[in-house]
Amino acid sequence: MSKIIVVDDDPFIRQLIKSSLLSEGFQIIDSTNGLEALEVLERTNVDMVILDIMMPLMDGWELCERLRGLYPDLPLLMVTAKSESVHKIRGFHLGTDDYLVKPFDPMELVLRVKALLKRYRINTSQVIQLGNAELRRTHLEVVHNGSRQTLPLKEFELLFKLAWHPNQIFTRNQLIEQIWGRDYAGDDRTVDVHIKRLRERFPDDTYPFTIVTVRGLGYKLELKL
Repeated sequence: MSKIIVVDDDPFIRQLIKSSLLSEGFQIIDSTNGLEALEVLERTNVDMVILDIMMPLMDGWELCERLRGLYPDLPLLMVTAKSESVHKIRGFHLGTDDYLVKPFDPMELVLRVKALLKRYRINTSQVIQLGNAELRRTHLEVVHNGSRQTLPLKEFELLFKLAWHPNQIFTRNQLIEQIWGRDYAGDDRTVDVHIKRLRERFPDDTYPFTIVTVRGLGYKLELKL
């Protein structure tokens, strides 16, 4: 049973989300602001965070950024009345995985939650299958139609991160923190350089995946149909 914490200062919204997810078998924890949520997470493991933006003490912007730094792979879903593109872009830059605007259809909420949890399923496998290509972490190699390419460590880690979460947008800052570490002091364009090298190694017309630039946000890996 997946455990989800809902962070929102509006009791009606908390109850709506809670009842929608409880009926699907999820375990729900309530929290009214970001500070309280961080305290809960210090003593309780959860599988996902659903958070509002406008909250007292610590708003959703700061909470999202803090959570992404503390728990790089924890699924985050912003549910907020802020519908403007500038707010969505800010949310993705800070690290949210998805963004749902209020008022929302409870069934859409449930489907988004299930999709995020599926994407972030706990799996200790060191192999990712992308169509007829296979990423093998233990050997830092990509196997495709019988041929093997061994990659430099950071190139492979970057590709593996994108492939582990297909269709998820990662900002440059997220990728730097998760691949190079939070203390990295080099050029933030190093991500662009590594992406360029990966595209040269794995051209679109040969491999079953492509790395897409999402203007103003970052990068994602897409599988070809």
